Amino acid sequence: MTINLIKLCVGADRVDDLVDWQQRLLRMSEGTELEGHPHHTTRMFPKRRDELLAGGSIYWVIAGQIQARQRILDLREVQTNDGRKCMIVLDPELHRTRLIARKPFQGWRYLDVKDAPADLEGGEGGEDLPIRAELAELGLL
Repeated sequence: MTINLIKLCVGADRVDDLVDWQQRLLRMSEGTELEGHPHHTTRMFPKRRDELLAGGSIYWVIAGQIQARQRILDLREVQTNDGRKCMIVLDPELHRTRLIARKPFQGWRYLDVKDAPADLEGGEGGEDLPIRAELAELGLL
């Protein structure tokens, strides 16, 4: 069985902000074992590891809307000055999704496959237009 994660993309107002952040991570990881794979480090290690690695994705909430997802490739335990953390290794391919409003929350949450938004099809309004969020909030998308 597959499960997903949902996470706020703090500091991002648009999907392009997430893309820029991950491009910086990719440049910093050149020559390391993470080369070519963006990652996100979080304090809590998911207990449902096997379900996440069975095809799960992380869904990014940007400006109050789920707007994109990336497939989770690995979960690694890393030791930092603050203690044990979880590094979520991601597929570099970012998929834009249909918009679903989400209220703010801390950390990450599990997201059932049945509750995850569908990916946008090619040319289906995938451009990062601020009006998309407003139209979705009004139920017009």
